[in-house]
Amino acid sequence: MGDVYVVGVDMIKFGRFPERTVPELGAEAALMALDDAGLKIQDMQALYCGNLYQSSAMVGQRILQQIGQTGIPVVNTANACATGATAFREAWMSIKADQFDAVLAVGVEQMGKGLLGSATAAKGIPTEGLLGSGTMPAVFAEAGMEHARKYGTTFEQFAKVSVKNHHHSTMNDKAMYQIETPLQEVMGAEMIAYPNTKLMCSVNVDGSAAAVLCSEKKVRELGLMDRAVRVRASALTTDEFTDRGLTMPDVNTCTRRAAAQAYEQAGIGPEDLSLVELHDCFATAEILHYENLGLCEDGKAGELIDAGDTALGGKIPVNVSGGLLSKGHPLGATGIANVYEVCTHLRGRAGKRQVEGARLGMTHVIGLGTACAIHILERAA
Repeated sequence: MGDVYVVGVDMIKFGRFPERTVPELGAEAALMALDDAGLKIQDMQALYCGNLYQSSAMVGQRILQQIGQTGIPVVNTANACATGATAFREAWMSIKADQFDAVLAVGVEQMGKGLLGSATAAKGIPTEGLLGSGTMPAVFAEAGMEHARKYGTTFEQFAKVSVKNHHHSTMNDKAMYQIETPLQEVMGAEMIAYPNTKLMCSVNVDGSAAAVLCSEKKVRELGLMDRAVRVRASALTTDEFTDRGLTMPDVNTCTRRAAAQAYEQAGIGPEDLSLVELHDCFATAEILHYENLGLCEDGKAGELIDAGDTALGGKIPVNVSGGLLSKGHPLGATGIANVYEVCTHLRGRAGKRQVEGARLGMTHVIGLGTACAIHILERAA
């Protein structure tokens, strides 16, 4: 099994596009990624499409109707917030298994306004067994309060996550929101579920992102190694609920398991990472995932945010894109949008938000239910 590389990747500017269809949004990102690689749909041997809210509507095939039906196999994935990352992983696995040399992964979602999860009822999705719109803020509020109980993490420290990520978004023209939110404004915003205020919650948006993946043989054949990004590791896990019965879902163990697998697979540790795009669906989640991903010791996440270590220019920049809090969170697209962000830095093309000397980056998404996907990406040239 040889290495797999990303040779083309892009995303549309996240926003709200009620006049457009899901396949149209996905097709736009797909063509952008193909253009980035200098390739055509005729060069692709398979398509992997991530979409949650229209998961039974064969979105991948409908995207091909927009950009060219070439007879290739299409796989549609739905895996909660890890949907896009799962499509990317399936694309990666198909090349690792020597089935294909060049494939396309697309993630796309069209969502309603409101809190994370609130679009399910509007889209007619069955909610049995799922975390509904009222539950999601409560889960991450409870997790944040438990962290505060154990380690003394403060409301202000949680709020600083939003201040940081909103500041990062001002340097990302593809983010939904590009605004500064001073600390007092974040803390004084409408309370959703303590300690998360409205400005500490991710925003539902429409969006799409896509990536072209190739085998090393194909990359060299095409002469694309100078722009290629190596997929150093790919991990996908679920949680164990054996001892917790009907209590709230654990938002930590699934990520810790995926992180351990990814680090082992890549042969590196968290100290080797140049940047991280993690799942900041709520500000409390980012604090928890600092520890879950091994960026600091347990109980030290508050100190990490206080020291500015996770800000651009810090020890380990996190969510330099603006994260889900500012960039937006179109569920099916988020996983591949994170790949786009990290690849952009590894290629040295992130402009004002560039992480200098970026060599290794991590992407992380988690959907409660559960599914956690982590990828470690490495600059090839």
